[in-house]
Amino acid sequence: MEANHATPSPALTTAAGENVCEVDVFDAAVDGATLLISLCGLVGNGAVLWLLGCRIRRNPVTIYVLNLAVADFTFLLFMLTYTLLYFLKDLSCFMLPISVRHLVSLLLLSLFAHNMGMYLLAAVSIERCVSILCPLWYRCRRPQHLSAVVCALLWVLSITVITTVTSLCQSHQHEQCRLALIAMYVLNFLLFAPSMVISNIILLIKVLCSSMQRQHRRLYIVIFLTVLFFLLFGVPLSIWNFMQHFSFDPPGHHQVFFLLACINSSINPFIYVLVGIGKRHCSLASLQVAFQRVFEETGVTVISA
Repeated sequence: MEANHATPSPALTTAAGENVCEVDVFDAAVDGATLLISLCGLVGNGAVLWLLGCRIRRNPVTIYVLNLAVADFTFLLFMLTYTLLYFLKDLSCFMLPISVRHLVSLLLLSLFAHNMGMYLLAAVSIERCVSILCPLWYRCRRPQHLSAVVCALLWVLSITVITTVTSLCQSHQHEQCRLALIAMYVLNFLLFAPSMVISNIILLIKVLCSSMQRQHRRLYIVIFLTVLFFLLFGVPLSIWNFMQHFSFDPPGHHQVFFLLACINSSINPFIYVLVGIGKRHCSLASLQVAFQRVFEETGVTVISA
């Protein structure tokens, strides 16, 4: 992430000798929108965690969705903290007792959660693709705890990658830092992103060309929309980050890329609800039923209170 975004705002000196902060209206508006969307996303992902963690029984799909909600919640929490600190510093015209190094660390931690979201979307897309290409193996020979094991391994991978990048880049080992970043982006852009896209193209073809049951169709539509919004709103942050780390001059304001990534991490709960609830009236009970409709393909049932 770009360290320059964490530097103090310039000040103008009036004729009376007073310091007046120079606040960029566009940046302030984008930061305000980021804060608002992050708060909404935290509430939405919190609701997903509560419903899938306490009200709906586990199945292979909900395990991935639950971990994705954790990753999105973590990303939004870090971005909310970072944006709030920078926004308050701009408005209050004084330097908060926090260094640029701390702010950059928050951005690196948010990158960890951002990468984890990509890994999980690739994993669930591949698994659903396998379920329609090899249905007999999936029903009869699939390991019972495969989803939980895959999620645990992906968390370990994401933590290892960001720990290596953070330690090397924060210790000013520039050549090693560059190599670690190259390895991370190769992993993201040449392994996880292509597998996610190819799997979802297969799922989309399956949805359009087959007469599958409605609950199956809902699930595949949810996965497709989640990946589509990640490609539209999440990937630009990775591309911008790649460009600015390797001495390119990325176009546009970097706050816009943070805003887009926050939209991506906030929109998934609304996708689940809109696909599951259809035209029915929205209420707390109907939200729970909507989640059940989306994820009922593998026998999800609601636990009684």
